[in-house]
Amino acid sequence: MFRVARTALNLTARSVQHTAVRQTHHRKHELNFHDKYGNLVLIGGAAFFATVWGYVLTKSGIEWGLSPIGRVTPKEWRE
Repeated sequence: MFRVARTALNLTARSVQHTAVRQTHHRKHELNFHDKYGNLVLIGGAAFFATVWGYVLTKSGIEWGLSPIGRVTPKEWRE
């Protein structure tokens, strides 16, 4: 009895797998927006991000990585 059930289960699994394979081979794969432009949009966004932040960081007036020692002098105390 177990052998019959196992054989029937294997045949059912093969039938389902065969149907799925046949359907994927006959179906046309149409490119969607992400297939066509996904990498281009990603690269464009990264370039825009880098450009905007590069502009902001260079125009902010901060001197990056330089020590303020010797550059900052205390103001005279006013009473």
